[in-house]
Amino acid sequence: MKMKLLILTTLLGLSSAQFDPHMKNGRTSLVHLFEWRWADIAAECERYLAPNGFGGVQISPPSESIVVTNPWHPWWQRYQPISYNLCSRSGNEDELRDMITRCNNVGVNIYVDAVINHMCGAGGGEGKHSSCGTYFNANTKEFPSVPYSGWDFNDGKCNTGSGEIENYNDIYQVRDCRLVGLLDLALEKDYVRGKVAEYMNKLIDMGVAGFRVDACKHMWPGDLSVVFGSLNNLNTKWFNSGSRPFIFQEVIDLGGEPITASEYTGLGRVTEFKYGAKLGTVIRKWNGEKLSYLVNWGEGWGMMASGKALVFVDNHDNQRGHGAGGASIVTFWDSRLYKMAVGLMLAHPYGVTRVMSSFRWDRNIVNGQDQNDWMGPPSYGDGTTKPVTINADTTCGDGWVCEHRWRQIRNMVIFRNVVNGESLSNWWDNGSNQVAFARGSRGFIVINNDDWTLDATLNTGLPGGTYCDVISGQKEGSSCTGKQVQVGGDGYAYFNISNSEEDPFIAIHADSKL
Repeated sequence: MKMKLLILTTLLGLSSAQFDPHMKNGRTSLVHLFEWRWADIAAECERYLAPNGFGGVQISPPSESIVVTNPWHPWWQRYQPISYNLCSRSGNEDELRDMITRCNNVGVNIYVDAVINHMCGAGGGEGKHSSCGTYFNANTKEFPSVPYSGWDFNDGKCNTGSGEIENYNDIYQVRDCRLVGLLDLALEKDYVRGKVAEYMNKLIDMGVAGFRVDACKHMWPGDLSVVFGSLNNLNTKWFNSGSRPFIFQEVIDLGGEPITASEYTGLGRVTEFKYGAKLGTVIRKWNGEKLSYLVNWGEGWGMMASGKALVFVDNHDNQRGHGAGGASIVTFWDSRLYKMAVGLMLAHPYGVTRVMSSFRWDRNIVNGQDQNDWMGPPSYGDGTTKPVTINADTTCGDGWVCEHRWRQIRNMVIFRNVVNGESLSNWWDNGSNQVAFARGSRGFIVINNDDWTLDATLNTGLPGGTYCDVISGQKEGSSCTGKQVQVGGDGYAYFNISNSEEDPFIAIHADSKL
């Protein structure tokens, strides 16, 4: 019996640790540097992310992928692996290793986007049109660099005429058939599990802190459990002995389907897609939604437990109409609303927060559909990704959006670090779209999304003194480049926020006190 208990606690120990992002120095948020080159991420860790309190980076899939030329080098080609060789449009294995090392050395973790449900599309053809020039044959399902053969795919298990997922109400189709034509790996086979774990373990040994696991809804939780259980502990050069890789699983669950996120929350955190979809509806004031309704935001809105959730306002899929959330998703294209939404997310205690960092593309919306939603990152004529250029004013150029460098977003990442561990308190609202709340005695945020001025004296919960608003500016030395807020000895402060301001919200915290 004792042995059984020991095994049980070991298993529980494995999974409970997979919820911890292992961020250093009190940092709390990660940023998705979507399609960035490894060399640019390494530089960004050193020059910007570490000094500004970012805890980690989600990187694009580092594994060798198919190269698609029609359409021209789309972003989604990276979600079609043809081997587990570490060369991609972001760089080669040496550049990847250098980036992981340099980011770890300044306390910024790396989380890999792992594509393990499938290989490339069934129509991927035969040849060496891959990011390292490795031969493959999608027609015969041969990927000799792994190697995988026709035996390693689920086609025999799929019960649809087309071999595709035709009905999302059939859990067997969703997990055993092809997702949009992608060759579906048989993750029930020990051999396939071993190859996947070998790939992930190589990255762990290089120093990554964990994984965003793509398309988890399309894999059986039991298979994932075995794979995750066979992963190495994190590299002790940068992480405490016995640390397990942080796992966050992409499971799109907006309700209404038989497969739910709760089937996966025992294995690691799960992407909470309801968060951005519902927050977008509220911020846009659609369907009569109001900010005041967020008084019980999080679990009270039908979301998973905070300790299981990875949250975001938008992601690389739904900012271009793919994935989940539809038109309510707020993105950098709606920058005023976006800053408010991200600010609210970073101030609120629910979940582990991920900030998006995007690239621009030429949208061409026809009947509500973006015909250019495939477009890849800023590139040269031959399809190679352009470096991220940093302008004199610290913004990015050449089509890179760099939302994480926007003052309002960066300063709210810092706000979240300052208030970490403090519970939400002193909620106030006007019954409409003006809200405010404190995080213990460490921080306070006020948001005006109404069509009239916010004019109120509110209990901030903060010690008396003069504070610098980190939205309109920031504390620099002993002065403030933005608005100043006077908090009385009783913790109350007067706020006046016009609805016509560039950013109709104010945030102050313990470290912004003058």
